[in-house]
Order: sequence, then C-alpha cells, then structure tokens
Amino acid sequence: MSMADNLRLQAVGCDMLGSPFYARLLERMVDDLEAGGPTAMLLAPYADASFEVVLPLRVLGRVHRLVLDGDAPELARHFPSTDGDGDAGAAWPVFRDVLAANVDQIAAGMSQEPQTNEVGRSAALVGGFLTVAAETGLPLRIRELGASAGLNLRFDHFFFSCAGRSYGDPASPVRFEDVWNGGCPPLDVPAVVADRRGCDRHPIDPTTHDGQLTLLSYVWPDQRERFPLLRAAFEVAMRVPATVDAASAADWLARELATPAPGLATVVYHSVFWSYLDDDQRAEIRGLIEEAGGRATDDAPLAWLKFETPEAGEIPFAVRLTVWPGGEERLLARAHPHVGPVDWVV
Repeated sequence: MSMADNLRLQAVGCDMLGSPFYARLLERMVDDLEAGGPTAMLLAPYADASFEVVLPLRVLGRVHRLVLDGDAPELARHFPSTDGDGDAGAAWPVFRDVLAANVDQIAAGMSQEPQTNEVGRSAALVGGFLTVAAETGLPLRIRELGASAGLNLRFDHFFFSCAGRSYGDPASPVRFEDVWNGGCPPLDVPAVVADRRGCDRHPIDPTTHDGQLTLLSYVWPDQRERFPLLRAAFEVAMRVPATVDAASAADWLARELATPAPGLATVVYHSVFWSYLDDDQRAEIRGLIEEAGGRATDDAPLAWLKFETPEAGEIPFAVRLTVWPGGEERLLARAHPHVGPVDWVV
C-alpha cells in the first residue's frame, strides 16, 4: 500500500468512527504528500510502513499536542478540542504551516505509537469483569495487555448505573449512567479487584502533566465528549495506583500466567489492541492463554476478555469472554471503540 493510500484509508476510518474533522485534514494531506509538501517530508522515510503502524495518526497526534500545549494558537482557533470552529477547510492552510515549521519536532515524536487509553471502553468491559465475578464467586486478578496509562485498570473506581442497579464508587468523577441498550450488565455483583497490573511497550504516567498531555493529544479533537471523561480518569489515577510494566505482551503474559493464583479469578483482557499485532504475535498470545486455560481450576479460574474488531472489521466492535475451566467463548456486547452506547446482548 502506498503512503497516499494509507492516508486515504485512515481518512475513511476516521469518517466511520466519527471524526470528520480528521478525515478532511487527512484528505488534504494526500494532496500535500503528492505535491511534495511538508507531509511528504514527514512521511517519505516511512514509505514501506504498513497501515497498522498508523503513521497518519502519529502525525495528527503530534500536531494536536502542539495545539493543546498552546504552541499553535492560530491552529487552535479551528480545533474543536480548544473550542475552535471545527472548520477543517479553514484549518488546513494553518495546519500545513504548522507541519512545515515543526517538521523536526513532529518527526522526533513519530516513533511513539498512538496511546488511545479510552476510558469509555470500561462501559463495554465492565460487564465482562462482573460476569466473571458472578460465575466464579472469587475476587478478580486483572491483567491488561496494551494498557497504555492503565486507566481502565481502575474501572472499579468508576461508577456504572443502569435501571436502578449500580457498581463502583458513587462519588467517582468517571460516570457511566444508562449507557446500555438491550439490557444491563450485572451491575449488582459486588466484585472486588484484589490485584491489578498491566503491560505496555511504552507506558505513560497519567499522574504527570506530560503524560496527561500525551493522552489528550491522541483523542480525536471533534469527539469533545471524550475529553472531560479522560480528565476525570486522571483524577482517579492520582489516588488509585496501578502498575503498568514496560514489556512486550507475550513475554509479560508468559510470566504472569506461569503460576496459578488460588482463590482469585485471573482476567486477561485487552481493548483495541489485537489489530496492532502481527499473526505470529497473536498466535503466541493465544497459545499462552489457552495453555494456561487448560491448567485452570475452579479455585484458580482464568478468563480472557476482549473488546476488539470483529474478523470482518465491522463497526461496532465486539466484547467477547472465555472462561476456563470450560473454554467456551461468548459474545457479551457490541460498542463503538471510542464513544457511544453499549449494546448488551447477553
């Protein structure tokens, strides 16, 4: 796939996922790439990169960071995330000037993959955690792959309510109230998280200004409802510790699953992570989980909770759960990967 096609495909993806502002900027970037402009200067070294590397989003994230940090005030007048007018057409000439003026700075940050630690995914995942707690009767030992800043590792300190049932901290600033269609997850289950830990190749500290700015920069600027939710999650992170180890998923998971945890239900989970792996990495992780599942007992069960795109790549994404002993996969819910209601289908 050519880099121009890469940009076009990402534009389609942004349109599908509810960011027309980014989609229109990406379309202009195609023209700029083909004209040899600053987009070409940034992306030419990556001509052979696959779509999964999401280079267009890396560029957009670095520019958004400049906007949020006050270093591109003219462009901020057009970015919805800074109360701008959201006019991508008017933003483009300024955007191009920002690219040209900051080529070296943007290029230096492109080695970092986008860190979309979307807190809204907890509304889709919580039903899986509570289903495991209900069926096993055990406290949870949660292990997140691709955890980024570990915000969703703190899901039990958020608040969820539906049809008079609730789970979590009633005083939490992170709140999901009546966001489910078709029924409610088992929010009346008194699940306890006894142990929480995650891994990421490049973890971010959500308790620092730099970490928070990085996370905010990867939120799509016209999805305004995501920003207050993310900032609320920073408040939770300041008071609830969660360890995210700097490690590759397979190596880390092999260590975490090597020894059973009697008296705890271990839940390995991930969200919008699977598509960033190659076939060999997926096979290795699947093998590790299934092998550990084969060793699971009623006193030390294992669950695999996934919030990922279906095989055909449709929207919305699917939440699936497998619990061992047993090992049968179930569809629990469908949801948008960033914003929107959750269709609870169980």
